[in-house]
Amino acid sequence: MAQSSVYSPSAVAAPALPWYRTITPEQWRVLLAAKLGWMLDAMDFMLYAMAIGQLRAYFGINDAMAGLLGTITLAMSACGGIIFGFVADRFGRTRALMATIFIFSLASLGASTSQTIIQLLMWRAILGIGMGGEWASGAVLVSETWPPAHRNKAISIMQSGWAIGYIFAAVLAGIFIDLLGLGDNAWRWLFAFGAVPALFTLWIRRSVPEPAAWTARRASTEPRRNPFAVIFGPTYRARTLLVVALNSAVQFGYWGIFFWLPSFLARPVEQGGAGMSVVGSIGWIIPIQIGAYLGYLTFGFIADRLGRSRTFILFMVTAALIVPIYGQMARSPLVLMLLGPLFGYAAHGYFSMFGGFIAELFPTAVRATGQGTSYNLGRLAGAVAPYTIGAIATLPGIGIGLAMATTSGFFLLAALIILTLPDRSGQELEA
Repeated sequence: MAQSSVYSPSAVAAPALPWYRTITPEQWRVLLAAKLGWMLDAMDFMLYAMAIGQLRAYFGINDAMAGLLGTITLAMSACGGIIFGFVADRFGRTRALMATIFIFSLASLGASTSQTIIQLLMWRAILGIGMGGEWASGAVLVSETWPPAHRNKAISIMQSGWAIGYIFAAVLAGIFIDLLGLGDNAWRWLFAFGAVPALFTLWIRRSVPEPAAWTARRASTEPRRNPFAVIFGPTYRARTLLVVALNSAVQFGYWGIFFWLPSFLARPVEQGGAGMSVVGSIGWIIPIQIGAYLGYLTFGFIADRLGRSRTFILFMVTAALIVPIYGQMARSPLVLMLLGPLFGYAAHGYFSMFGGFIAELFPTAVRATGQGTSYNLGRLAGAVAPYTIGAIATLPGIGIGLAMATTSGFFLLAALIILTLPDRSGQELEA
């Protein structure tokens, strides 16, 4: 006779907790610090792009020179990423994060006092050092603190801070330049406001500890090696150079578009722009950045389903298709508005791959150096984009919209390069 089964509540498996309830308060604080740091970094950087019209008039410079200042800032951000990657490996991720936020905040305040274009260039160069260093230290801090299974999501949440900072910069520009009636010196007040993020470092110092992986490594008696000799040594050289190439393609494409986007929207139609004022362009910039925020935020979740490399390629191809369409719609504000969120989504979301992707390629002792160096050497290629696109725009019959459309080729190149690199999504970081 068959034995009857007896129902037991304990035999029923308990439902799994939602992923976000498995994250500790400390891990959430780390993510908040990195996200807000990146958001404030974006705000301070983009204040310059929002004020280009006033700066061109005040200092008497053309598009090529305005783009050159953007290029200098991005080039120095590459230096900052390399420097503070090393600093983060040697002195700590949290300490490096605080230092970089303080640097770009102080530089924004200094830029507000500029009397010559050389002084402005100097302060923007210093701001770039802080900007590049912030991402290198913040991304590693999150990658080493969060569980491997949720690293993609965490980096996506962190990266989405850029879109919020971009929106803040646009709103602040509208307030200071157009609404408050501050005249030709409105840009000074705008830049001075950029010093506010320095106060954020006080909270980080009190609330965000160094990750356990770095602390354990620091306590190790193993001799320290030159981190640059490691990442460019025989074991990691090819990997490092491929990540540099990948970032070069992506950064050129991105900065070639988004450095000039505010100017494109605010510029008269006869000059190849969309014919809006600074305040008027905010109505178009914000939908783009809302799309960007969603792109940053969802990339990691999509990557967990489709695979990270496949998701990256999907974003790259979509961006390559949509950029030239958007750049040629200057005479149709309605189309610009409707296309804006999709444009922002496709042309931003892929950046959420890099924080976790690069961290997984290097061991703890050199992780921040590897991340900061490989990402920011690629940013040097992106640094030439503002000047290159500005120079192309000055050619007869081109204009800024058509010049921006040339960046599509770089997105397609990045889609090919990603196929040459290993994808270690969800795996434990190398010790």
